[in-house]
Amino acid sequence: MHDLISFIQSNSALVVANPAAFATFAVLCGGDGFAVGRYFLTERIANLESRIARRDEEITDLKAKQKAPELEVPLVPLFEMAEVLPPAPLNFNRLLVQRKEDLHVG
Repeated sequence: MHDLISFIQSNSALVVANPAAFATFAVLCGGDGFAVGRYFLTERIANLESRIARRDEEITDLKAKQKAPELEVPLVPLFEMAEVLPPAPLNFNRLLVQRKEDLHVG
């Protein structure tokens, strides 16, 4: 940059004599530099845009997973729905009677 400034200072008489030509030359060189830079950075820009699109898709997928439908919770808890009965009392007389009836002798 320092070399450019010193070049313009050493040729300032030429620049002052032809300002329109200097401005035209500067705009053309600047435009060409921008076009070449844009051409070389196009691939990088496309890569970044595809990464942004992929991130957006991942974000929507994660949001969809968070908003997954929840299972319906029954109004009555399951432990209250089951009927729990105490065991039947033991009747030893009935067991002995059944035992005798089950034996078939002869």
